[in-house]
Amino acid sequence: MSAILSFIVAVIVAAVVLMIVSRLNLGLSVANFTSALIAALVIALVSAVVNWLLGAMGISIGGGLLGTIIYLIVAAVVLIISDRFVAGMTVSGFGGAIVAAIAIAVVNWLVTWLLGQLGLVV
Repeated sequence: MSAILSFIVAVIVAAVVLMIVSRLNLGLSVANFTSALIAALVIALVSAVVNWLLGAMGISIGGGLLGTIIYLIVAAVVLIISDRFVAGMTVSGFGGAIVAAIAIAVVNWLVTWLLGQLGLVV
């Protein structure tokens, strides 16, 4: 698959994941699919910038339990920052962002696994 098509599929899958998590009422709310698409793009952009800044400061997110906790906190901060840029997306504070980040990770894993089982994603 070409890089552009892979990117488009990844953004659509991320938007679907955001819509699913939004419907679970776990601290994240997205108004509609267009807002979810925009939110997926903004989250990807903010995440790239935050990870780049952490790398530039020499902070690496390691593995294990501590790495997972740090990654979860970074994901929650990314959601809170993205909330400021997307009109149809709201995050219910830091606690809601943590719960939403966990839910996004789980739902994303399930959707990716399901698409892999169907042979749609490698």
